[in-house]
Amino acid sequence: MSVLSLENVTYKYKNSQKAAVSEISCTFEEGKVYAIVGPSGSGKSTLLSLLAGLDLPTEGEITFDGDNLAVLNLDRYRRESISMIFQAFHLFPLMTVIENVCFPMELCGITPKDAKPRAETLLEGVGITKEQMSRFPSKLSGGERQRVAIARSLASNAKIILGDEPTGNLDGANTQNIIDILCSLAHEKGYCVIIVTHDMEVADAADVAFRMRDGKLREES
Repeated sequence: MSVLSLENVTYKYKNSQKAAVSEISCTFEEGKVYAIVGPSGSGKSTLLSLLAGLDLPTEGEITFDGDNLAVLNLDRYRRESISMIFQAFHLFPLMTVIENVCFPMELCGITPKDAKPRAETLLEGVGITKEQMSRFPSKLSGGERQRVAIARSLASNAKIILGDEPTGNLDGANTQNIIDILCSLAHEKGYCVIIVTHDMEVADAADVAFRMRDGKLREES
């Protein structure tokens, strides 16, 4: 079922005459992986910011579960309904792996005592061992850190995972591992996974691939 819908969405930055995103209409469903590819400057990052509720469209509307983002509490939407995975991981360097994954749960009011076993389950699900959970992120490889970032993205029970070049810093083997995890989350657990990427390996693995150019979005055949 559709979880995010865009209707004639346009976005212009302040003092700019050119639209960074122009008249986009599309839907994103649970249980699917979407890839958005395109050259730098094509509007991919702006679109991701709109989906994340970091900005609102200049024209048109984005709806989440049928509700216009413009009327929702966007802080709550970002905290509870979407999670983001970044190319640079963005783990807290002075927190251990398990503390990183507990953190978003504690923001949502879950006690540390209750958060820890769930964090352990999430980390085990992406292949992080008990011994690695007590390490600081700097003591993990890039692929391991990205798996921790994925576990953290699942901690809030958000329906939507947004990926900003999540394989950009990884080698081939780790890229495939992350692709497999994200596809499994969509196909087996019903997440909606939307990935902005330059990596055609990611695009090839997606259920739906979009190409973006000059602010316009079209589905690849």
